[in-house]
Amino acid sequence: MTATPHTESAVLVLEDGTRHVGRAYGAVGTTLGEVVFATGMTGYQETLTDPSYAGQIVLQTAPHIGNTGMNAEDRESRRIWVSGYVVRDPSRVVSNWRSEETLDDALENDGVVGISGIDTRAVTRRIRSVGSMRGGIFSGDAASIDAEEQVRIVREAPQMAGLNLSAEVSVDVTEVTEATGERVGNLAVLDLGVKQATILNLAARGFDVHVLPQSATIDDIRAIDPVAVFYSNGPGDPAASDDHVELLRAVLDDRLPFFGICFGNQLLGRALGLGTYKLPFGHRGINQPVLDKTTGRVEITAHNHGFAVDAPLDGDFESPHGYGRVEVSHVGLNDQVVEGLRALDIPAFSVQYHPEAAAGPHDANYLFDRFRDMVIAANTKDNN
Repeated sequence: MTATPHTESAVLVLEDGTRHVGRAYGAVGTTLGEVVFATGMTGYQETLTDPSYAGQIVLQTAPHIGNTGMNAEDRESRRIWVSGYVVRDPSRVVSNWRSEETLDDALENDGVVGISGIDTRAVTRRIRSVGSMRGGIFSGDAASIDAEEQVRIVREAPQMAGLNLSAEVSVDVTEVTEATGERVGNLAVLDLGVKQATILNLAARGFDVHVLPQSATIDDIRAIDPVAVFYSNGPGDPAASDDHVELLRAVLDDRLPFFGICFGNQLLGRALGLGTYKLPFGHRGINQPVLDKTTGRVEITAHNHGFAVDAPLDGDFESPHGYGRVEVSHVGLNDQVVEGLRALDIPAFSVQYHPEAAAGPHDANYLFDRFRDMVIAANTKDNN
């Protein structure tokens, strides 16, 4: 399978006026979003179909992208969610036997505007120096728009801070995946941008996984008689998700066991009474080192987040909202960012990364087992 290279010009424009000229890749036109970089050397299909990347123009730091093509089986959701895509050297040949289409064609079919042939290392260094910025990709006829006009268009795009994107990525109606392991009970998953690998991992632990729309109420959750509640990963600013925080507080008040990942970690922090803040350039990739303070083990983990929870790293502290003692359970070793929370007096914990890790690594997959054990213990206690 051979990809046909684009000949149209394209330009990546950052809000500080920085410009990088290359060639069109994927759909041709104009797209806007927050420019971020992802450091994974593999798993580009899982990155592209991860709903957490909605609203973002994703730059791959690995230079050679597209050699394994795309297939329906490895998609993490129903479509590609990135606002734009930036690569240095797109593969001209797709050689994997499982490939069903080229990456270029998949981007074009989903209307994703991209750019190739630019110095991605220079863009990454710029973002690392000054922080994530709004940007735009202009290709085809749009590439010839006056440079000052392109910058103006970029600067008028919405900031990621304050943006709520949950409704854009969530299911509209409840979807159920039956347990494939020894059954534990019904699990309510609030879909803030859930990945298919997460659903499969939960089903393998014995949960009948009910994926609920992000607009679900506490009555909707209670209606399925859940043994626990799970908040998924997702895009946007946790400070703009007050309804999801209030819903989670109702879950905690019901003493339902809770597990949250990524966006769900930030929302648990807010429900407990903690604040969140925007990171300079975030964590995105599959090679982030994290310390599990419970075991002392260092895990290599998969991340995609631009916000973090503000909490003391050492010792335990009282939840400002009255949920008892809380501790930071995991810490990022690159920058000492909070990577996990554990409530000590109620059955609730969360991590800032993706334990399903599609694609890899699988160091943190044990967290699904920890969740299952917590749910069984909590329900056994309630029945005695």
